[in-house]
Amino acid sequence: MSVVTELDHPLATHHLGRLRSVDSDSAEFRQRIQVLTSLLFVEAARKLPVQPVDVVTPLETISTTQLQSSLAIVPILRAGLGMVDPVLQMIPSAAVWHLGMFRDEQTSMPVRYYDKIHRNEPAALAFIVDPMLATGGSANMAIDILKECQVDEIRMLSVIAAPEGIQAVQDQHSDVDLFTCVIDRQLNQQDYIVPGLGDAGDRIFNTQH
Repeated sequence: MSVVTELDHPLATHHLGRLRSVDSDSAEFRQRIQVLTSLLFVEAARKLPVQPVDVVTPLETISTTQLQSSLAIVPILRAGLGMVDPVLQMIPSAAVWHLGMFRDEQTSMPVRYYDKIHRNEPAALAFIVDPMLATGGSANMAIDILKECQVDEIRMLSVIAAPEGIQAVQDQHSDVDLFTCVIDRQLNQQDYIVPGLGDAGDRIFNTQH
């Protein structure tokens, strides 16, 4: 069974509170998403494979390590774009692959409309990033695609997650570890996370009606 990691950190709790608030405008919402992504990625990047290297300092040569694997960041468009920059700041060499999906409001099922995956250059490890893990439909579709592309290991990062979404991913992909800042109470009848934070894509890109 996959491992589910929920952050237990006062900084995460603080920024989540502001993220949820209806008083937070898009500029603040984006900034809080980036901070929370940084906290989340540090946890998700534990135990990355490394290799030994020698580094010459101004005074002497020391032995240290550097990342060994080829890494890819996979945002689920469009909200996942808000989580890309914090990861790239820590791993500038990572590839960024894009998956575009939207939710059919009648069925709550994901509809795929865009795919920019480098199939001829598979990554050893891919991090799927999406602020919200609700029903798990988009996450499972993204994981299916990456497995078809021969990605060796996949990890999923979401700022908030619903128990139903976590269970859906674990049922279909028990080898994919999940990382989230908080597990919310449940999905409502419209399959939105509650208490949640609204539509993450609209709040990031200031397109709320």
